[in-house]
Amino acid sequence: DDEQLQAFSQRFGPLEEAPFGRMPEAEKAKIKNRFVTTLSNIKVDGKPIGGLGNDEATWHSDMTYSETPPPASLLLGIEIPDQGGDTHFADQRAALAALPAALRQRIESLSVKHNAAHTSVGKLRPGFEAFDDPRDAPGAIHPMIKTHNETGKPALYLGRREWAYIPGMTVEESDDLLDALWTYVAIKEITWTQQWQPFDLIIWDNRCVMHRRDGFDQNSRRYMRRCQVLPRHAV
Repeated sequence: DDEQLQAFSQRFGPLEEAPFGRMPEAEKAKIKNRFVTTLSNIKVDGKPIGGLGNDEATWHSDMTYSETPPPASLLLGIEIPDQGGDTHFADQRAALAALPAALRQRIESLSVKHNAAHTSVGKLRPGFEAFDDPRDAPGAIHPMIKTHNETGKPALYLGRREWAYIPGMTVEESDDLLDALWTYVAIKEITWTQQWQPFDLIIWDNRCVMHRRDGFDQNSRRYMRRCQVLPRHAV
């Protein structure tokens, strides 16, 4: 149950509240547990009980648009569709190592802005306004190469491709460089796929791993519960 998932997740550090976007505090107050998030396409009385629906979720690391992203995520599968909904993971330490030397050297001192306004399925979060220019996207700016604070190993750290922007460049220059980098993010040799079974629990390190989710039939049911861990120094 949620209490067990929350208690287990807290072994890895303090927990992050669910990403509510700019939801009013009065609405947040109605949420029973802010630390265990529902990801589901199920609707009750016509209203979704969770986020992300049944669409494909593109490659991303969780909540990189925040100044202090959660280093780890835990995802528990409860109801699983017969087809689709698999989760794919990509090692960004290996992605960085795969970059041609000239490309890696080019990004050594560069950062990227991570869009906070949209979810990984491309939906606008509550309280955000649409925009047409990635330079207008709200969100944190992080170095493109992130050194893991525990292992000391570097990894490519791009967040999501959609609406990303490299400060100091034109949009065209930024897009060209990001597109070049993204060809290495999920090459076959560095990816692994989780084909879910009921009550599988996956833990991953957002500092060096990206993930994405396959879409699935809207008439199937998928019900997942998630916790996200804050850095230990955050509290």
